[in-house]
Amino acid sequence: MNNRKYLNEAEELLTKGDPVQASEKLWGATAEVVKAVAAKRGIKLRSHRDLWEFVDELADELDDPEIVKLFSIANALHQNFYEAWMPLGVVKKNVEAVKQLNERLREIMRSDV
Repeated sequence: MNNRKYLNEAEELLTKGDPVQASEKLWGATAEVVKAVAAKRGIKLRSHRDLWEFVDELADELDDPEIVKLFSIANALHQNFYEAWMPLGVVKKNVEAVKQLNERLREIMRSDV
């Protein structure tokens, strides 16, 4: 899984002042770990909708609505890649939310033995 690599690349891009490319790296890190959790459970996610449905089900299963909120932030960053409307400062502030979600999902993956 390359999601840590994507997170590091996002931070480098933000240092260089590129919020658009950083946004997509942050989304990529998140989508990859969501797909990894699903794959560990024998589920293949093929579409954006599949990602959303899986995250929603995971949040319900764990009684943790924060997962959906954090995923929504990552999704907004994905949208920013295409529309470039999010200021650099906002993307920088969203990095911690994406890291928090990625860590929660990695913990879930470790506990899904």
